[in-house]
Amino acid sequence: MRRFPILLIVLAFTSAVHARQFTTASSFPPFEKWRTAVLSGDSEAISALYTQSPAPQITGPGKKPIAPADEIAFWSAWKSQGLTNLSAQIVQQDQPSPDIHTVVVQLTLTFKKGTTPAKQFVAMQQNWFRQGDRWYLGIVSRSAATRLRQPLENKEIYPQNVDASQEIAETLRAAAAAHKRVLIVFGGNWCFDCHVLDEAFHSPEIAPTLNKSFLVAHIDIGQMDKNLDIAKKYDIPLERGVPAIAVLDSDGKLLFSQKRGEFEAARSMAPEDILAFLNKWKPTAAAVTHGPAR
Repeated sequence: MRRFPILLIVLAFTSAVHARQFTTASSFPPFEKWRTAVLSGDSEAISALYTQSPAPQITGPGKKPIAPADEIAFWSAWKSQGLTNLSAQIVQQDQPSPDIHTVVVQLTLTFKKGTTPAKQFVAMQQNWFRQGDRWYLGIVSRSAATRLRQPLENKEIYPQNVDASQEIAETLRAAAAAHKRVLIVFGGNWCFDCHVLDEAFHSPEIAPTLNKSFLVAHIDIGQMDKNLDIAKKYDIPLERGVPAIAVLDSDGKLLFSQKRGEFEAARSMAPEDILAFLNKWKPTAAAVTHGPAR
């Protein structure tokens, strides 16, 4: 339920500079060198890419300082845990001066767990500095490794000027025609976990199951002062946190209402947690064949 910054990671050097957009990091070889070293689990190669004097400034989840040795151990340990691939989605990249290069990146770590690949995600900003003819990492900020992708931008997923009752009614009509159920998701654009959940809903692991059986209505709660009557109608205790979900049958019957903040810390969930919830509340075969039970 924590509040969402404009960017997950503060851009220390690019606030006054128009950033150039890239889709890969191949245009900046030092980053690719770092990625290759992490993928191979080579702690010496990783360490060699960080500044020695001055010591690098590294912060982790909650902006807590991380010792350089601990950061190197964090990245070099993934290989022994089954890391098979490390891909990078470059969100922003800029060189505000000839000796400074900034990369904001979403990393996807893929592991082989038995016969099924598993993924973890790390969002990171790297500030590289040129010393002589080489580039070194001097300032780094990263998230924890999570099972769900962490969004880097604050998108508007909760429309501000929408009649919530009308939106629910229209979603129910569409669900009845499509023999689906409705997920009412209470939250706000300021809520980081709401964005994590929405990102998960659009992920390739979860979207097929969601789209086959559900329609989603996002209900804005403002600053905990909007659409409170609708939350009460669907028996949602907002004081337990958002995102909060109610499940409706296509006839409007309430099937489930979140009571214990089950999705409030969406950032700590795994894809299988959300899939288990969706599979539990998806329409039965009889409902899909004959229409919603009444």
